Amino acid sequence: MKNVAIALFVLVSAAGVVHAEDNKMCGDTPKDKWLTEDAVKAKAEKDGYEVRKVKVEDGCYELYAVDAKGGKVEMLVNPGTGEVVGTEDD
Repeated sequence: MKNVAIALFVLVSAAGVVHAEDNKMCGDTPKDKWLTEDAVKAKAEKDGYEVRKVKVEDGCYELYAVDAKGGKVEMLVNPGTGEVVGTEDD
């Protein structure tokens, strides 16, 4: 059963990689209405992530972070709302 769970996790992780495409995932909030990088970072840290880097990619904030278990995570964040719209775990 444990092997099935691990295999399912690996499959979902590989299939769950989400990339912003034509700014559709992150909305069309004008740049002057975006949350600041510090605000997005603070929100992620409140959710238990240690944010190492924040950058803008395809109209999204892309956060490089470490989760509570020490795993590396890349998160795509809507710059207008601060909501996570996609993740990729290592």
